[in-house]
Order: sequence, then structure tokens, then C-alpha cells
Amino acid sequence: MVNSAAAKASPQSAAPWALWLVLLAAAGAFALTMGTRQTMGLFLSALNTSTGLGIGSVSLAFAFGQLWWGLTQPFAGAVADRIGTGRVILLGVALVALGTFITPYMTTTAGLIFAIGVLAAGGAGMAGPSVLMAATARLVPLQQRGLASGIVNAGGSFGQFVMAPIAISLTAAVGWASAMQWLGVLVLLALPAAWVLKGNSNALAAQAAAASGQKALTAREAIAQALATPSYRYLAAGFLVCGFHVAFLATHLPGVIAACGLAPEVGGWALAVIGLFNIVGSLAMGWAVGRWRMKSLLSLLYATRGLAVLVFLLAPKTPAVVLIFAAVMGVTFLSTVPPTVGLVAKMFGTANMAMLFGIVMLSHQVGGFLGAYLGGSVFQATGSYDWVWYIDIALAVGAALVHLPIREARLARPAAAAA
Repeated sequence: MVNSAAAKASPQSAAPWALWLVLLAAAGAFALTMGTRQTMGLFLSALNTSTGLGIGSVSLAFAFGQLWWGLTQPFAGAVADRIGTGRVILLGVALVALGTFITPYMTTTAGLIFAIGVLAAGGAGMAGPSVLMAATARLVPLQQRGLASGIVNAGGSFGQFVMAPIAISLTAAVGWASAMQWLGVLVLLALPAAWVLKGNSNALAAQAAAASGQKALTAREAIAQALATPSYRYLAAGFLVCGFHVAFLATHLPGVIAACGLAPEVGGWALAVIGLFNIVGSLAMGWAVGRWRMKSLLSLLYATRGLAVLVFLLAPKTPAVVLIFAAVMGVTFLSTVPPTVGLVAKMFGTANMAMLFGIVMLSHQVGGFLGAYLGGSVFQATGSYDWVWYIDIALAVGAALVHLPIREARLARPAAAAA
């Protein structure tokens, strides 16, 4: 029999207000860390002008940040699974604030890589989706996990929607350097989430394993099991493409819009529109994962992205077209996260979920590195982003196809799954 402490800690018995507090903490923390990171593209031109390093070198710092954000997540997830989510989030938020605050003082490529790519991106990885989603999955009932992951994911989108206009307004009022530092200060508002989300999943898994007479998997055994599963590898490959899309848009969409001869404000509002419509997409996807096969939803999302990019390339570049394109991409922007999280949890459970989803996020950020770096490099070499868009379309088609062979069991009934 499971002891009384474990029963008391069960999310099935938690009060509704406690569940909403968990969602508010996770979504709020994601809003502040993700919102800050996703608005950094607005400062790319100012950093280039200030340092004189060239778009390619500045893009390298952003690209390294994409990669490092992914590299930190499996390790942050493993630590959170064992010593507690709260401590990992606390350190992560502090590093995001520090890295963002000192970025204006960096005048070399190495300095930008350290501030943007190591401190800020690493901290955002610690207080990022793998840790936050796993904590949410641990603290909410099984039948509500899909919607909960959609709400948390929408928090990141809301952060982008809010932070982009804030960054634009601050830049106009106090200059780009002070604006970036104020964003670093705002990130500290996420610190209370460390207390709300404290705890770890392995302790609960050990109690459940002891009750059933089974031995809980070690981290190494869990990783080996996941990597030996073809469906897990397909999922990681598709998420790499998602990273390419997201990083290219977040880093270079303002530059794409400027290259079309439109006002810089259009770039800021385009990023805000992506964030706004991603709230819709995330919530809708959180609702949908409990009703349709998650692999099919992912294929649909990637196919929609590829079609949207093709139409955008063929359409005239006006502010209205740009904002409509941003809205369509926003609906698909991070709505890939709830079904991806759901598939990981469905395949392997929640005991090592932060770590296993962190590995998938690492694949996502390898794609993010390529999207951010190739965007700047191709533009510097050709004076156009066209070839990056062509690659983007081909990758979207590939991602839509690679999810089809994933083996997804039918959804378990809530009562059976709880038992």
C-alpha cells in the first residue's frame, strides 16, 4: 500500500486552486524566460552597429545560445528529477537576468557568446520547458496533462507577445542597451515559481515502484530505453525541424522584414503577433491532444508551416501580408510542444520525463543553432534570405512525413491510467 504521504501528495487529490497555482507558476516563469529570449532578435541590428562585428558574428552568438539552451535541458531535467525543480528554476532565472543585463557591455564575439549564449540561454534552459513541463505533469492529474501543457506553453507565447512591445517601447524611451537591461530585471519576477514547483518526480516514482514491487529505472537505463525506441528517435528528428523554424523566425524575422523595405516597427509587431497567435495554437493543441493522435497533429502542424512559407514567398511584401503570415506561423510556432511532451510521457511515463524531454529539446536546439546561424550566414553571403526559406520548406515536408511511422498506442482511460 502506498503510504499516506504519497497519497497526500497525489495530484488526483489536490485542490483546484492548488492546480491553478501550479499552472500560473509554470506558465509565468516560461513567459518571462521565453519572452525575453524571443525578443533578442530585435536587438541584433543594434548589437551589430554597436560592436561592428558583422551580422554573421552576432548571429553566431545567437546560434550558440540556441544550441546551449538545448544542451542544458537534459542535464537540468536530470538534476530536477532528483534534487528538486525549485533549485534548478532559481538558478536558471538568476542566470537569465545576469546574462541579459551584461550583454550591452560585450564588444567581442566571445563576449556575446558568453552573455547571450552561455549565461542567458543556459539559464533559460534550466528554467525552460523540459523542467517546467515535467513539474506540471507531476503535479496535475493524468487526464488534465494535455491541457496543462498547452496552458504552460501558451505562457511562453504570452511572454513573447508582451515582451516584444515592451522592448520596442523601452528602446524608444531609454535606448537599446538600457532596454535590454530592464528586460533582465523583469525576468526576476519568475523567482516565486521556484517555491511553487519545488519537489522531484523520482521520489514519487520510487514510492510507486516500491508499492508495486518493481525497481525504478536509473537515468542511464531510461536513456538507453528511449534511444532504443524508433518512435522516440523519429520524434526527436521532427523536433529538430521545429527548432530550425522557431530560431530562424525569432532571430531573423525583423531582418527579413527590413530587407523587404518595411519599417522596423513591423518586425516588432510581427514577433508580437507570433506570440499572440501561439497562445491560441498552444491552448487549442493542449485540448486536441486528448482527442486525436498526437503524431497526426504534429504532421499537420509541420505541413501547415511549409505551406505558409511558400505562400509568403509568392505574396507581395506588405505590412498586412507580414502580419497575416506571422499569425499563421504563430498558431504553429510552439504548439508542437504539447503533443511532443504528451508522446514522451505516453511512451515512458513521468519518472524521468524532464530528462527525456530535455534530450528531445536538445535535438530541437540543434535545429535552432542551424536556423539562427544559417540565417545570418546566408544573408551575409547572398544579400537575401531566399535560400533559407527554401531549406525551411523542405524541412517542413520532411518533418510532416517523419512523424507518420511513430507508434502511438490508443489513449488510456483516465481511471485505468490512474490505477
